[in-house]
Amino acid sequence: MDKKKIYLAIPYSDPDPEVRKGRFIAANKMAAKFFKEGFNVLSPISHSHPISLHMDNSNNSDFWCENSLAFLEGCNELVIYCLQGWKESKGIAREIEFAKSHGIPIRYLED
Repeated sequence: MDKKKIYLAIPYSDPDPEVRKGRFIAANKMAAKFFKEGFNVLSPISHSHPISLHMDNSNNSDFWCENSLAFLEGCNELVIYCLQGWKESKGIAREIEFAKSHGIPIRYLED
């Protein structure tokens, strides 16, 4: 039985590491909610944030977005978690553009 594969996008980049940490926690909570509902979830922030702490490019959205887009193609839906800053997020804009160009449905979740 195939479960729906959700790609969870939230804004991440910010000069303040505490803002990034808060967004990481929010991503984890929302991903957990989707897992509990029976979906397969890819939460790039949940995956990338801990790794980025060991790299010099933790706030380089271009680098991280390129990596994430490789996985978005295999998902059934792009879910945008509309936390503060999502409309200004270059990463989310690229994810939306990619989803539209690949016919991947997009859903927006308000905080």
